[in-house]
Amino acid sequence: MLDFNKTFKKYESLVAEIEKGVGKIKSNFPKEVRCDKRCCDCCFAVFDLSLIEAVYLNYHFFRNKEKKDQEEILERANTADRQAYRIKRKLHKMVTQGKPREDDVLSSLSRERIRCPFLNGEDLCDLYECRPITCRVYGVPTAIRGEGHTCGISGFQEGTAYPTIHLDKINTRLLELSKDLLKEIGIGDSPLQERLVPLSSALLTDYDEEFFGLPSG
Repeated sequence: MLDFNKTFKKYESLVAEIEKGVGKIKSNFPKEVRCDKRCCDCCFAVFDLSLIEAVYLNYHFFRNKEKKDQEEILERANTADRQAYRIKRKLHKMVTQGKPREDDVLSSLSRERIRCPFLNGEDLCDLYECRPITCRVYGVPTAIRGEGHTCGISGFQEGTAYPTIHLDKINTRLLELSKDLLKEIGIGDSPLQERLVPLSSALLTDYDEEFFGLPSG
């Protein structure tokens, strides 16, 4: 079995750092941050995971969930994965048939909705403690490529300056950690380090020696 423990600890340190920043915003703007139990708007957002997050999530899913729960969640993941494939095909067609601005593609993606496989029938997350960084920052102001974003349910007002989580910096850190993860198992620079996948695909993938092109045993 492949050992990613060192890189997992680095990832957990990054998560703790982000949680501290998000917690500070929540403390300073309690009326604006409206995340609450069973508020699951973010659980329908369409986004991809970096390699480090995909492997980390997969590891903890199979380690922490009972077999029966795994089967139910994997069934939901199969449904979500088919939806993600259809959405990506639509976006690919949009790009190849015309020359839309990147902002138009991102705007189209932001309107798509896929139910997260971890969202259970009680509108609670089945793997909350290990949820991705995107889920952790959803309810506070974020910025990517210099453009600010806020959750539509929040009370943050457009045009007002707020402390912001900068996703470009986080994505750079995640890429570095993905490289570290590969180095930990003896792989140098590889296209895998930049691979992004939906959460559903992360659950349905076996991150074993065969996946990484390593000899088994």
